[in-house]
Amino acid sequence: MDATGGRDRRVLVVEDDAAIADAVRRRLESEGYTVDVVHDGQAAVEAAAATGYDLVVLDVMLPRLDGIEVCRQVQARVPVPVLMLTARAEETDRLIGLAVGADDYLTKPFSPRELVARVAALLRRVDRAAELATRPAPDLLVAGLLQVDPSARRVLVDGEPVHLTRTEFDLLVQLLERPGAVVARERLLVQVWDWPDEDRSPARLRAGRAVDSHVKALRRKLGADRIRTVTGVGYALEVTP
Repeated sequence: MDATGGRDRRVLVVEDDAAIADAVRRRLESEGYTVDVVHDGQAAVEAAAATGYDLVVLDVMLPRLDGIEVCRQVQARVPVPVLMLTARAEETDRLIGLAVGADDYLTKPFSPRELVARVAALLRRVDRAAELATRPAPDLLVAGLLQVDPSARRVLVDGEPVHLTRTEFDLLVQLLERPGAVVARERLLVQVWDWPDEDRSPARLRAGRAVDSHVKALRRKLGADRIRTVTGVGYALEVTP
């Protein structure tokens, strides 16, 4: 598979606005992706179950089933990277989407260039995870009562399992590899979201907000005091009991 382009990659676009759906489809097809489009939530669930998509571009506001419920059902059946589109500005809506398995989000209006960049970055992450899965299993990562098994992608807090989404897990591993040390948001964008280190575009700056949203989702699951914010720099994993 081509990690930087759309060759051999199949994308499902779920958007009830026909004009937006058509624009997204045409742009992705111009990059070499094979694209299917559906316009309501129930059709999205059925399409995802029937076809092996490499990625889903999913609007939040949909008829029949909203995007959050679609994401929940799709991830429960066939986990697949999800890029969520939302016209909502409320942070709560973004956090709910991330909690049910969305890997990234774009707030409308967005540029076609930024959409393509986000799709490509998500697919590079999938390729990287598949490559790592073929390597010898790394040792457990431990910080206080937090234990992470990278090979099984399993997290325990005080011996109890905690379910994390794909992105939350990758983010936690980056913080856990240097417990107590501050990890810059820019480094997390490179290591977790696979943004090129030299990219200083407005799209990348906006993508930094996804880091903040995922950290807040992690805090809700692991404990608010486990991840420390260093204003203007990044985040550090606290080794707490």
